[in-house]
Amino acid sequence: MTIFNPDKIRDITVFTDIQRPDPALCEALSRIGSATTAGELFNLGVTRPHMSGLNCWKKGKAKAGIAIAGPALTLQCMPKRQDMTDSKEYGERGLFHHYVMYPTQPGDIIVCDARGEMEGGIFGEMMMTFFQRHGGAGVVIDGCLRDWPDMEDLDVGVWMRGVTPNHGMQNNLMFWGVNVPIACANVLVMPGDIIVADSDGAVCVPVKMAPEVIKRASEKRDWEEFTRMKLRQGEHLKQYYPLSAEARVEYEAWRANKNNTT
Repeated sequence: MTIFNPDKIRDITVFTDIQRPDPALCEALSRIGSATTAGELFNLGVTRPHMSGLNCWKKGKAKAGIAIAGPALTLQCMPKRQDMTDSKEYGERGLFHHYVMYPTQPGDIIVCDARGEMEGGIFGEMMMTFFQRHGGAGVVIDGCLRDWPDMEDLDVGVWMRGVTPNHGMQNNLMFWGVNVPIACANVLVMPGDIIVADSDGAVCVPVKMAPEVIKRASEKRDWEEFTRMKLRQGEHLKQYYPLSAEARVEYEAWRANKNNTT
């Protein structure tokens, strides 16, 4: 068993890459969106998948009606402790928060537990430019970015608490782990989990649960299409949302006819 030695901070484990899920899962979840995904996860027992308080500053690669969905690269921060951050060993680790970007592949989403820190930006223009150039889809940060005016043209989605002029050393954090389990806005995010993010926010989907979420969401999408049609025709909410017994019979007939004509 390896015992952590605080005098060897540079030896903190860094997992340089992640195991990525089937891209088809990410594609399907991107079409479902964060709201339906969060609802179906709740029904399956994951009651808090939404990283609340992290607002969408821009969607980046998301298209109209489609969220971004991709595997999580994770960056873990801890409260700053000067006996560690002022040590030679900590300094020899270099620009530790850069490490999370090195394995970037198209579609990846960086998730950072910055502990709600508002005094220093985790990433700036140069790092985000690198991330976009290597296909990164978005960043989800329980904290801030800096250089925001210089990022307006970058096609990278951003979910965060705010912006700041300060760089990443001008805060109360120390960068601690890369591609390790983190708690981002009180949500457990494992490296390689699928992040679904759009204007409603960012949601974490355990990979093993993704197929069932997609299956349930596809069924819900059908009956919501039917309900939407009925409500636009002036029908009553209590009859069609949720479907009453009578409305469900009508829905099943509508669905069968739809499937026969497609």
